[in-house]
Amino acid sequence: MPQKFQNFINGKWVDAKSGKTFENRNPANWDEVIGIFPKSGKEDVDEAVKAARFAFEKWRLVPAPKRGDIMRAIGDIMVARKEELAREMTREMGKVLAETRGDVQEGIDTAYYASSEGRRLFGRTVPSELPNKFAMAIRVPIGVGGIITPWNFPMAIPTWKIFPAVLSGNTVVFKPATDTPKTATTLVEIMMEAGIPEGVVNIVHGGGNEVGNAITSHPDIDLISFTGSTAVGKQISRDASDTLKRVSLELGGKNAQIVMDDADLDLALDGVLWGAFGTTGQRCTATSRLILHEKIYDKFMSTLVDRTKKLRLGDGLLPATEVGPCVNESQRKTVQSYVEIGQKEGARLVAGGSIARGNGLSKGWFHEPTIFADVTPEMRVAKEEIFGPVLSVIRTKSLEESIAVLNNTVYGLSSSVYTRDVNKAFVAIRDIKAGITYINVPTIGAEAHLPFGGVKQTGNGHREGGWTVYDFFTEWKAVYVDYSGKLQRAQIDNY
Repeated sequence: MPQKFQNFINGKWVDAKSGKTFENRNPANWDEVIGIFPKSGKEDVDEAVKAARFAFEKWRLVPAPKRGDIMRAIGDIMVARKEELAREMTREMGKVLAETRGDVQEGIDTAYYASSEGRRLFGRTVPSELPNKFAMAIRVPIGVGGIITPWNFPMAIPTWKIFPAVLSGNTVVFKPATDTPKTATTLVEIMMEAGIPEGVVNIVHGGGNEVGNAITSHPDIDLISFTGSTAVGKQISRDASDTLKRVSLELGGKNAQIVMDDADLDLALDGVLWGAFGTTGQRCTATSRLILHEKIYDKFMSTLVDRTKKLRLGDGLLPATEVGPCVNESQRKTVQSYVEIGQKEGARLVAGGSIARGNGLSKGWFHEPTIFADVTPEMRVAKEEIFGPVLSVIRTKSLEESIAVLNNTVYGLSSSVYTRDVNKAFVAIRDIKAGITYINVPTIGAEAHLPFGGVKQTGNGHREGGWTVYDFFTEWKAVYVDYSGKLQRAQIDNY
């Protein structure tokens, strides 16, 4: 029998009040049931929020360096269990072991970074305009955070949100994706083992309509941190506006890699293969477009198509596998629908394009790595997020045209330019409209100590990662201490 799992509310593992459950299955072998999880609803969210609100009053008073000590302990446990966590994650969402090991490492890095921030939640001191008066600004925690995370980075992204939230003195209600509840449960178990007090972290499993909506509209949740689609992000923004919650949205992308005629073509080829087909293209930073200078277009495409056709699909636990499955049947149907859209629009299919069958693939949601040539900038496959192993290739004549094509979407998350010309590199850095720009590196590969996020409809201006995420999870309080012993009238004309 598959193992049965529960919600974690106020330090106790409990079933959903409805008694309903859902199955968690392996996308590489849909016959394999990983576990049974609670299908929760509003009542479960209410209990979790109540527990988090109560715990906040004590947790906010724990010194930040002490909270940092717990973060360090979490990192130590994750280091010891890294291989186990990676294998569990591959079974649950499909990407290859090398990538899930990286996913865990991202969580480890985030834990250790958060640990150091416990001694570095810096405020500011400034001179007062009046004598014998001291002025400063300090950071204070906000309250209860609603954390809603996707399935493609089931360890890294929750740590990006939860670790800085609790290090800053907040408590959280965590709703992981229904495709990856096991990794999320294990993460909560690790946090409890490391010493997080009861009520500080609560996990409620279930769907977006039931659990997600209950979190975003809850009057006693103070902030929301969400990663997912732009459509859902817009709805969350509307729901949260009634109570003026602070909201951080990390949403879609339609990222492009530009390759100029002076680039190292072998390096650029390795980059686009990794950027487009790593994680089966299921990253918000995946390389969905390739913009090639006309002078190297034919040569580059010939090699790219050949290399793509040789990529090995399979179970991510197998050492030879380079590309795993789509996360579920619905995601594969979306990929296939865009293959049909591209063909109808007149793009030329030069690699892949079909559901992958045979060789042990029939029980999973596998799709061939796919390349469209002769794509024009206004085609849907050049402008809409697909979130799968589909690459659209566009021909351009200059750097200026390439940048204009790259910017020609509603998104602005990640970007990449391959060139040996430092002048072109800096023009690209200046003119590309994206939150991340890589030079001679693919569009994927963010590091835990730098800001992560995008512009336009990729988000709402906040950043995750590094020092910037702590601005989201804390409030600034201005403090004035007057030791003059007399009334000094500020904001009066004293000159």
